[in-house]
Amino acid sequence: MNFWKEQLSRLAALLVLAVFFSVMTRREEFPQDAAAARELVSSIAKDAKVMIAVRGVAEDKAFAEALKAELGPRAVEVVTGEPRDARKALDRVAATGLDVIIGTQVTSEWLVFSDLKGVTILKPSSRTWPVFLTRDNLLNIASQIAVIAILAIGMTVVIIAGGIDLSVGSLLALSAVVTTLLIQEYYGGSEKAGPAQMVMASICGMMVCACSGLLAGGIITRLRMPPFIVTLAMMLVGSGLAYRLADNQSVYQVPESFIWLGRGADLMNVPNAVVLMLLLYAVAHVMMTQTAFGRHLYAVGGNAEAALVSGVPVKRVTVMAYALCGLLAGLGGVVMASQLKSGSGTFGAKYELYAIAAAVVGGTSLSGGRGTMPGTLIGAFIIAVIQNGMNLTNVESNTQNIVLGLVILAAVAMERRK
Repeated sequence: MNFWKEQLSRLAALLVLAVFFSVMTRREEFPQDAAAARELVSSIAKDAKVMIAVRGVAEDKAFAEALKAELGPRAVEVVTGEPRDARKALDRVAATGLDVIIGTQVTSEWLVFSDLKGVTILKPSSRTWPVFLTRDNLLNIASQIAVIAILAIGMTVVIIAGGIDLSVGSLLALSAVVTTLLIQEYYGGSEKAGPAQMVMASICGMMVCACSGLLAGGIITRLRMPPFIVTLAMMLVGSGLAYRLADNQSVYQVPESFIWLGRGADLMNVPNAVVLMLLLYAVAHVMMTQTAFGRHLYAVGGNAEAALVSGVPVKRVTVMAYALCGLLAGLGGVVMASQLKSGSGTFGAKYELYAIAAAVVGGTSLSGGRGTMPGTLIGAFIIAVIQNGMNLTNVESNTQNIVLGLVILAAVAMERRK
């Protein structure tokens, strides 16, 4: 019961943020879809002679095609381009006459149409709609948060186990560089690398990061060093290696098909990175709630000494948590490399902070032993919605950092109060 109550409270907070930014980003727009085309055509006489005038951009061309389909033989001329193209079209139809010109918000105001007599100029009706709630913006939020949300899975596992990992951002960059560098140098580059070679390079990048997490976990458990110090050191090592391997440059000689994971959208136009993120959260939730490893993580984070007495292999569980966190950081690096079609040591800057923020806002206790994967996913979306909303409302970057810092402080304070 408490689990669902907490998740519902976070969903409510997310909904409040969405409503707030929807109100703040209301804009007047002129839709150019099939419905707008049908609405315009329905007001035109059956025997009218119509000219369509649009610009040469993709959205306008699609609108023109929808109008042509609705008008049929009434569309006597279609202009795609600039005002001078419209002037030539008007000269062509001067002999046969013209009754109506349909344009967009921009083309309907071209001066070439201002002195026409007896010709009706139509454009789509305006409507007020929140920019925040447009389909493109919502998909953009999901795509932007996908990498951070993937990192947050590993971060949640480590924090529940009573640790912290500051190296995930640097490991992300290292994975991106290793993956793209292998494709460029050893698997044929942008010309010859095939799917199998790209998958192999991606696995290598992920395994490098998993080994880094394994090493960090081993040092923490064997030498009993604080996780903060160990992962801080690994952060510097990972960042240095990424820059060194890439020679302080971007590695970009990869095939065009490499962007499939990061930019592709095969399932109902939902980005593949978002689908992967959701699948990972489903698997992680099952792991944390239905497996012995998940129960051991909570036990170690809650009270390591009691867990040890109860027969839980504390050291092994801790090492596995850090290795899993490194592996997921490596996967995040592959996704980001696919999104940007390159690898660079600059990738992942401050991503470890965003991953921690997503976990904490999602209810994961920094003291260990408490947290859920659904909570972390909601926390990641809360962070993404706040960032996106501030971008849409033109809040400058320094203020955004202040707001995000205050959000993290508030989340930690609420968790400590509980």
